[in-house]
Amino acid sequence: MKKKSVIGVDLGGTNIRVGRVVDYNIEDLASQKISSNGTEKKVIEEVLDVIAKVVDDTSIGIGIGVPSLVDVENGVIYDVQNIPSWKEVKLKEILENRFQLPVYINNDANCFVVGEKYFGKGKNYENIVGLISGTGLGAGVYFDNKLFAGPNCGAGEFGLIKYKEQNYEYYCSGQFFEKEYHISGYELFKLAQNADPKSLAIFREYGHHLGNAIATIVLSVDPEVIILGGSVSKAFDFFKDALYDVLKSFPYPNSIRNLKIEVSNLSQIAILGAAALYFEYRGIAASSKDLEIT
Repeated sequence: MKKKSVIGVDLGGTNIRVGRVVDYNIEDLASQKISSNGTEKKVIEEVLDVIAKVVDDTSIGIGIGVPSLVDVENGVIYDVQNIPSWKEVKLKEILENRFQLPVYINNDANCFVVGEKYFGKGKNYENIVGLISGTGLGAGVYFDNKLFAGPNCGAGEFGLIKYKEQNYEYYCSGQFFEKEYHISGYELFKLAQNADPKSLAIFREYGHHLGNAIATIVLSVDPEVIILGGSVSKAFDFFKDALYDVLKSFPYPNSIRNLKIEVSNLSQIAILGAAALYFEYRGIAASSKDLEIT
């Protein structure tokens, strides 16, 4: 029996990736570079072309994750990173007119936490923070069994909280390695895998900073689980001990005893998370009988 599908769209500043999600799997995938410095119209046309390659007669909705602020209710995207011409784009209206399907848009960090809730390590929790550490530090908050984005789609911006001489994003993302030690996180990871003492020390320092960020998150929203994603999370084994050392001095020990910290293992979480917006806003399970084609 065939099942209905949902289209997940990961729109970055330089690439777009689109997948047709059926049950818990990506059935088809298309991607291409976009003209980051092109006109608003040109980039929109490129987005439409890639989505059209994946949509088929089983598709019932489209979810899109973007690295920018979003008017979630109206599906308007503001100031997309690395696409200067996209200042205010009514993408929901454009896509719904083109494909005649319901469209849901949110920022990429919110997509991450929704994707983990429906497809990953957040399935059994009602209060989740998805924390993405890569070129920046982003977070999505899932509170009382629903996504909490805030009225301006700004909930979970923990990275911008002032910390030391900068903010948490500076010390708890790949920026820390590059700006403080002039090395990429990838290079540092490779050295640490070979037990390089300096690299291991840098990761311990990073873990100390991330532990402080997590303490702030727990004080703010008290989640059951924090799920780490992004490129830096792959080095978790090198900084987890330092992270937990910081949490030993947390003022409410019971909160830390009950807190789970997990690392995402979904290779296509950006696409799955975007598709999960459909299930979140329609209020159905990703494996619901409503998705069967009879």
